[in-house]
Amino acid sequence: MVALLLLVGIAVAVFVGFNIGGSSTGVAFGPAVGSDTIGKTGAAALMSAFALIGGWTAGRQVIDTMSTGIVNVSFTLAASVAILFFVGFALLVSNLFGVPASTSMTAVGAIAGMGAAIGELNLEKMGEIVTWWFVAPILAFWVCAMIGRYLYPYLASTFPLGTGESSDVAERIGQFLVVAIGCYMAYSAGASNVANAVAPLVGANELSANNGVFLAGGAIALGAFTIARRTLDTVGNDLTDLPLLASLIVEVVSASLITFLSFIGIPASLAVSATMSIVGLGWGRATRTTTISEAATKAVQGQGIEDPDEEPAEAGVAMSALNADEPGKEVAPIGEEEPDELDASDLFDPRATGRVIMLWVATPSISAGASYALFSTVDLL
Repeated sequence: MVALLLLVGIAVAVFVGFNIGGSSTGVAFGPAVGSDTIGKTGAAALMSAFALIGGWTAGRQVIDTMSTGIVNVSFTLAASVAILFFVGFALLVSNLFGVPASTSMTAVGAIAGMGAAIGELNLEKMGEIVTWWFVAPILAFWVCAMIGRYLYPYLASTFPLGTGESSDVAERIGQFLVVAIGCYMAYSAGASNVANAVAPLVGANELSANNGVFLAGGAIALGAFTIARRTLDTVGNDLTDLPLLASLIVEVVSASLITFLSFIGIPASLAVSATMSIVGLGWGRATRTTTISEAATKAVQGQGIEDPDEEPAEAGVAMSALNADEPGKEVAPIGEEEPDELDASDLFDPRATGRVIMLWVATPSISAGASYALFSTVDLL
């Protein structure tokens, strides 16, 4: 019976890792495949290698947090299987709705629900994790907002990535960057996600940390070589259609943030940070139509920044803000750019974004609630 339960647990862990590989490969290497820099098989191979490296290095700290830090008791095999089922169920729900759920947040929610049900939740560690869940997206937004406001137009003018107007040397540099940053994203995805697949089994002492990393890495590779081919075809998604340069900036900022959190043992969502990076970059770029002093003066006077006779841009963020810069074009100083160049269309679909945010909140909440209900009524420890 125990052997059968362990096989079920391993099967669910593989299912979780398989889905992580399928979704993360598209996020990491979509720009590289979409620009014909590498093929799908090459992208899958790089994803497999760098995700394993990420799991072997920074991922160990996240495994330790999720297996021993959130609750003050050891997992049993039955409890581990139950937690993994909650994570797998969240992946199924997210796939049905067509949006990426945060497996990290869902897994933490399930473990926290168990700890609360049995009175063994480590409130100090949970407080630290939840604090970073709020801080990380805010950091991602503001870092990219500052890049969008002060650096992006100069970068777009100097490095015409993906515009068809770059020189051979610039094109080769761009190809190198898009692959290198894809590898960095794969490393970050492995660092933050291997724990989601195997931490409960490691916490139950059914797998060593080393074997857990290899199991999760293999499952991620399986997903990368199979279902990821479809996500690589899509390249973008419902949320946005970013230029190549903007995509690379978003990937560097979000991957750096999640890699840092992984090294300090905090399970966090790469998708959440990436989305807030996208919104921040577009918002910062769109704010170049006014100076800070002008905005402050109008705010004090109770005036809007936009001309009152004009329709205001949705959230002040424009997709055209990231597409308006032309290679070699002289960049207008802040406050002198034309508003009609920067607010033609939204950076993101508000309804799609609202659906994603709703599921980001709902899936860990449902996971925690269901886990609490289960462990309150059934003794699996």
